[in-house]
Amino acid sequence: MTTAAREKFSSQADPELLAAMREMAQSQGRHFQALLDEALRDYMDRMQTQRPRKHAMAAFAASVSEFDSLYRNLAK
Repeated sequence: MTTAAREKFSSQADPELLAAMREMAQSQGRHFQALLDEALRDYMDRMQTQRPRKHAMAAFAASVSEFDSLYRNLAK
């Protein structure tokens, strides 16, 4: 298994936000760095694309598949 290259950086954040992230990471049994990476990736995905995210479209497709006849009746 290979590990991704890392680059150190320095920044500042709201102390309450950092505390909440550290608590969330601990409660999920994850490293703070993994949670931070995920948050940064999610932010970049949202900012770089105008299309809906994959998990949102998957949930929509599942809903349409399950409730298609209901949606058709409601549209009448």
